[in-house]
Amino acid sequence: MVLKAVEVTKEVNLWVEKETSGFIKDNLPSDSVDYFIRLIFANAVYFKGAWEHKFDASNTKDDNFFLLNGSSVQVPFMTSKEKQYILSVASSGFKVLKLPYEQDAKDGLLAIVEKKGSESGFIEKHLPHYPVEVHEFLNPKFKISLGFQVSEVLQELGLVFPFSGDRLTEMVDQKLNISSIYHKSFIEENEKGTKAAAASAAIVNLRSARHRKFDFVANHPFMFVVREDKTGVLLFIGQVHNPLSD
Repeated sequence: MVLKAVEVTKEVNLWVEKETSGFIKDNLPSDSVDYFIRLIFANAVYFKGAWEHKFDASNTKDDNFFLLNGSSVQVPFMTSKEKQYILSVASSGFKVLKLPYEQDAKDGLLAIVEKKGSESGFIEKHLPHYPVEVHEFLNPKFKISLGFQVSEVLQELGLVFPFSGDRLTEMVDQKLNISSIYHKSFIEENEKGTKAAAASAAIVNLRSARHRKFDFVANHPFMFVVREDKTGVLLFIGQVHNPLSD
C-alpha cells in the first residue's frame, strides 16, 4: 500500500506539473497520501501573457524598493517613456497601473486589499481607461512562488463543509470528508509580460487626469491583479512585499 501511495502522489504531481507548464512541482507532499485516502481532487491553471507594449530590457535599472519594516533593497525596475494607463485616486492615496496584454486574433485576453474585499466592484471602479503621458515610471520586476496547506486557514475563516461530517457521501457510497488541501502558486512579471500558474489538491479520506504627466513609481509594497477584461474574472491576485523574495 505504501508503494501505491507513492505512485498516486507521483501521478497527481506529474499531472499538475504538465498542466502548469512545469512551474508547479510536487504540489502534494510525499507523506500526504496513505492507506485511508479514497479520493484526490486536483485542479490547475496556467497563464502566459505578453505585454501589448513590451518594455525594453536595456532600460531596466536598479533602484530602491522600500519594505514594510522601513528598510530598503535594490531591485530591477522596468521603465518607459510611452503613455501608460494610470489612475490616481487622491482621496484614497493610491495609484493604479493597467498593463494590457496582447490580444488574441479570435477572442482576445479581453489599504487596497481591505477595500477590494469590502467594496463591491472595487477593481472595476478603479481601472484606468485612457493612456496618459508619464514623467517618472518605475515598475519592478518580480517572481513569487508559494506553497502551503490551506485546510486550517479555510476552517479558521469559518468553512466547515466539507471538512467535517459525512458531507461527501452523496458522491460515493462511503463516509468521506476532506482531510487536507494543498495549494501552490507561481507568478513572474518581467519586460516581456506575465507568467502565472496555480494548483490545488484536496485529500479525501475515510471519516476519522488625462492631460498632465503622471508619475508611477511602485517602489513600495503593492497589490497586483491578473484580470480577464471581457468577463471581469480575476485569474490571479496577490501582494508584493519584496520583489527579490521568491
